[in-house]
Amino acid sequence: MFDGIAGRYDLLNHLLSLNLDRRWRRAAARELPELGQGVILDLCGGTGDLSIAAEGSGRAETVICCDFSHEMLARANVKFRQRGVDGSCLVLEADGLNLPFPDGTFDAVTVGFGVRNFVDLDAGLGEIHRVLRPGGRLIVLEFSRPTRAPLAPLYRFYLKRILPRLGDGVHGARGPYGYLARTIAAFDDPETLADRIRDAGFPTCDWSPMTGGIVASHTAIKASR
Repeated sequence: MFDGIAGRYDLLNHLLSLNLDRRWRRAAARELPELGQGVILDLCGGTGDLSIAAEGSGRAETVICCDFSHEMLARANVKFRQRGVDGSCLVLEADGLNLPFPDGTFDAVTVGFGVRNFVDLDAGLGEIHRVLRPGGRLIVLEFSRPTRAPLAPLYRFYLKRILPRLGDGVHGARGPYGYLARTIAAFDDPETLADRIRDAGFPTCDWSPMTGGIVASHTAIKASR
């Protein structure tokens, strides 16, 4: 499915979020620690926008944009070359539930709008914990659901009626954006996601809402020892 929507994925991200997705990614990148020569794994990196934000923050030397969609990564590769960051932003096609890295490889891991697509969320969070070095930081940016009026009912209507029709209409295929809307509506609330991140081995996990609760940013740090 993601290979099939790769061609218009960026356009629809910006259109459906009213361009707020750029701001959300920049905010997530600012949560990265100053790593110097460090290496960041951008898991579920898609077409590379969060990788570019992380690289542009100057927090680390190298960003690995990792995804299981070949077509998404092909577009990320083009984007990296066009922006002159292909020396510091690298692509890797791999499964987030079975990452091809030794324990403790990365100084930080980012996941932008991807954890809700894991077939097994707890296994995915466990893999992230495994490949982080002790003291490494996890930043998860994910859609949430506002709980207060008037935004809450308006957002529910948008997810059910507007997003699927507009997304599938622009894309020219029935189904993909209906799926994405359903995953947002059914996904864990931010506090439950924070609990599951802690259950994966992180001692603490803090989170904050963005844009009235449409998005939540979670930050967790792996124990030093």
